[in-house]
Amino acid sequence: MNPPAYGEEAFVSGPARGLRGTISVPGDKSISHRASLLGAIAEGTTRIEGLLEAEDCLATLRAIRQLGAKVERTAEGQFRVQGLGPKSLSEPEDIVDLGNSGTSTRLLLGLLAGYPIAATLTGDASLRRRPMRRIVEPLRRMGATIVGREGGDRVPLTLQGGRLKGIDYASPVASAQVKSALLLAGLRAEGRTRVSEPTLSRDHSERMLQAFGAQLEIERLAVALEGPQELEGQSVKVPGDFSSAAFFLVAALIVPESELTLRNIGLNPTRTGLLEVLQAMGGAIEVLRQEEVAGELIGDVRVRSSSLRGAEVGGALVPRMIDEFPILTLAAACAEGRTTIRDARELRYKESDRIAAIARQLGRLGIHIDEREDGYELEGPQVIQPGRVDSEGDHRIGMTLAIAGLAARGETRILNPECIQTSFPNFFELLRTAAGGSAGS
Repeated sequence: MNPPAYGEEAFVSGPARGLRGTISVPGDKSISHRASLLGAIAEGTTRIEGLLEAEDCLATLRAIRQLGAKVERTAEGQFRVQGLGPKSLSEPEDIVDLGNSGTSTRLLLGLLAGYPIAATLTGDASLRRRPMRRIVEPLRRMGATIVGREGGDRVPLTLQGGRLKGIDYASPVASAQVKSALLLAGLRAEGRTRVSEPTLSRDHSERMLQAFGAQLEIERLAVALEGPQELEGQSVKVPGDFSSAAFFLVAALIVPESELTLRNIGLNPTRTGLLEVLQAMGGAIEVLRQEEVAGELIGDVRVRSSSLRGAEVGGALVPRMIDEFPILTLAAACAEGRTTIRDARELRYKESDRIAAIARQLGRLGIHIDEREDGYELEGPQVIQPGRVDSEGDHRIGMTLAIAGLAARGETRILNPECIQTSFPNFFELLRTAAGGSAGS
């Protein structure tokens, strides 16, 4: 029984007898995007080891090629990006299609804003529904001209960049994409660009900008740079994606007789909110080894089957685990007591409305969730029933449903699993390996 190929209709997930062994998950998606984009504008060559070769990150590579950067994949599986340095990016001859990647779109808006070129960005049906105004409005304040659907809130968006001025921007939400886009624009702007946020979001951009030679002023909830600045190409080693590892962490917690080790996982503290929550819920999770590589913490993590208890999650924890709420919800369904999620309205603006989608799809497996405007509540433990569910085109919903199938009382059929290719191309193969071949087909 082989995992489905890209474009196949369904994946059937069945009860597992325990997840065991040592596995490695693909490279971090956030870091892969940023290494490609900074490499495109840096002087010299950027070498990227472990870049995530999934649909979203490949969309970024295609985009920087359209903008004039040279990209080569070596025989060893590394990527070399020959940057343009002080030269301007090239004006793309065609529309830049970014598929399903919101990160590519939002960060490219910031990158392109500083160059005297015009470009039109678009994507698939899911991306065309996702809001862009939170990026567009501050870029317009810096001097970029951006027009598009719904006043610039939806792609396709056309941007005319160049001649930017730095601004002091207080973001109303903690968003690494907003912060990163404005810092990228600030590299080419005259004067100081400062971005503050209500709570700390992911800081991969700050770390990588410094590694590429940018001079930043970093406060607890703000970061600033004086423009214009130039970057130097670097060698980047991409750690395993914590958001991908999260599915296996929860799988090993909720499937009896599991003991799993995940190697070389990114442990950036702005990303590991889920790790802290699962440990507080009683999860037997141990960090075996840590080291710092190019400003990023990397380590091995061991997880064992555990009896979990409910938790309350909100406030500053939310941006530190914004991509992990679907799989956290499954852990909560298996935990003793009530779990409450609040301050997470941002989940409604992901690849799907994740609050509604996770309640709807887990509901089809017999899990009752009380939906709220900015979160939800559920009482556990609940029995996971077999059923027929749908990813709704959201990779993290699809992977959560596949993990749910491991703990269900029968086979679970997941429709439209192909979206998982956007972030985790070998997910099904790795799942079967960890489950000893009993995970599904």
